[in-house]
Amino acid sequence: MMSQVQIRIAPSILAADFTRLGDQIQQAEDAGADRLHLDIMDGRFVPNISFGPPIVRSLRTATRLLLETHLMIEEPDRFLEAFAEAGSTTLIVHWEGSTHLHRTLDRIRTLGLKAGVAINPATPAGVLEEVLGDIDLVLVMTVNPGFGGQRFIETTLPKIRRIRDLLDRSRPGVELEVDGGIDAETASKVVAAGARVLVAGTAIFGHPKGIAAGIQALQA
Repeated sequence: MMSQVQIRIAPSILAADFTRLGDQIQQAEDAGADRLHLDIMDGRFVPNISFGPPIVRSLRTATRLLLETHLMIEEPDRFLEAFAEAGSTTLIVHWEGSTHLHRTLDRIRTLGLKAGVAINPATPAGVLEEVLGDIDLVLVMTVNPGFGGQRFIETTLPKIRRIRDLLDRSRPGVELEVDGGIDAETASKVVAAGARVLVAGTAIFGHPKGIAAGIQALQA
């Protein structure tokens, strides 16, 4: 039953107020967030630029939460060590941006981190089959990456279901996470489709009643 499914919440700090970042992260931690989702953008793989290892290093000293670093960048291999040394717990790379994905995932795990693969809305679920044995997490993008606050793409739901079935049959220990347009309304849809980790930015940090209320709305 749905009520028995454990759902984890990963606030995306891209939507936080960076002038009060430490305080907002503490609020998210106190409200029961499982991890922080850190969107790294290079202005090449996606049409936006965010932040790099120095911010991750600062966050590591400010929270006990897991730091899930989502590398929306080209040639991620160049930065794996830097983000590992900064304190990341998990490194997520895009299937679309990794030339030699097996090698990249092997390097992440050699660094002692969990390895994740993200796929964009137009990328089919089948591309994951060859790397299931090398990953700890699948991240399904439910918007096109690059900007926060986008509208959820409904056509990603069947793909989430297919990946849920694939993981249940082959690698039930691999987490299935979704990112993009997740709020109190769409959360129930993606959970019903099989997602178990919800990345949300605006729905948490932009909630009119505050961060704790935003997390509670997703959990409900």
